[in-house]
Amino acid sequence: MSEPYDEPEGWPCVLSEEVTDLLMEKTLSAEVFAAIVAATVVINETRGAVPGSTASARWPQQRRIPLGADGSLGVAEYVIVADADPPQIVLTRVQLY
Repeated sequence: MSEPYDEPEGWPCVLSEEVTDLLMEKTLSAEVFAAIVAATVVINETRGAVPGSTASARWPQQRRIPLGADGSLGVAEYVIVADADPPQIVLTRVQLY
């Protein structure tokens, strides 16, 4: 009998007020909405260690990831708050192109 797969859970990805407001805009395209939601899923599943993300040299907890194919839609910024109880990640800003 095989052992159950014990993958550690991800960390919650909380949206800033600015990102929440953006997602609620009626003029936001479905493509951008889907890209932001997909980013939150990847951020959650990887605990913020998203492949291809870039970290700030002065503040390594702050990361950026491209939105859309090859970053064609913009950039999402998030902060890893590992010392919070419980640990979490905050999607702080989305810059659209």
